[in-house]
Amino acid sequence: MLLADDWKDYELIDTGNGEKLERWGKFILRRPDPQVIWPREKGDEVWNRAHACYHRSKTGGGSWEYFGKLPEEWEISYGDLRFHVKPMGFKHTGLFPEQAVNWNWIIEKIRSRKGPVRVLNLFAYTGGASVAAAYAGAEEVCHVDAAKGMVTWAKENLKLSGLGDRRVRFIVDDVVKFVQREVRRGRQYDAVIMDPPSYGRGPNGELWKIEDELYGLIELCMKVLSPSPLFFLINSYTTGLAPSVLRNILTLSMMQRYGGTIEADEVGLPVSGSGLVLPCGASGRWEARE
Repeated sequence: MLLADDWKDYELIDTGNGEKLERWGKFILRRPDPQVIWPREKGDEVWNRAHACYHRSKTGGGSWEYFGKLPEEWEISYGDLRFHVKPMGFKHTGLFPEQAVNWNWIIEKIRSRKGPVRVLNLFAYTGGASVAAAYAGAEEVCHVDAAKGMVTWAKENLKLSGLGDRRVRFIVDDVVKFVQREVRRGRQYDAVIMDPPSYGRGPNGELWKIEDELYGLIELCMKVLSPSPLFFLINSYTTGLAPSVLRNILTLSMMQRYGGTIEADEVGLPVSGSGLVLPCGASGRWEARE
């Protein structure tokens, strides 16, 4: 498993009974997680320390319940990287802490390349991977997401990390249409990162279903790769989409054309004190043989 186990400002305190108890900096949140089908390790005195709890609605969605004072948003750090987090609809906080294991890998890969690296980050959300790539010294990062609010948030995270002077293009657009235009423009990238949703719609109602669209998008992205690409990273939170599926997809696409190596595994977070690990999706990584 790819384990994000070196956080200081984030801690997965306990899991159980369909929930996870997390510390985000100074504040503790309770959020539902469908994978947590085991009992709690810690008692109510620990769980009752939460500053807020997200309750799912039987009719869909849900809402936050607050206990005492909680700021609208606050900052947390991962090494030299800094991010805004805040309780949002659909239980999110604007950051997926398990992705820190991929941020480390992105930084390592970019710094290992002798020469400039141009990175394309698709479905880029609030920019954790974009910030990591800029921090690593990428010559250019192109950050693409269909949600304007998430792109604005990503800009804030870049500045918060002291990287506001780095060359990052922020694009609000449907991912497929944007890459199609990049193909026509003849633009090239040395690395691609993508975190595709299971289902979604673009800004003009474009429909996305991962089982129908993912392989075609990868083939499309290969048309904007430089002659000697560095890496290709796919993240997935789609239930039932196993790491071996990502391995197969990358084998049939990237490895057949460029050789290299593939690593595909679950991504997880350690539960402090219990020895358990919470699975948090899957990642497939292709990298060139240097």
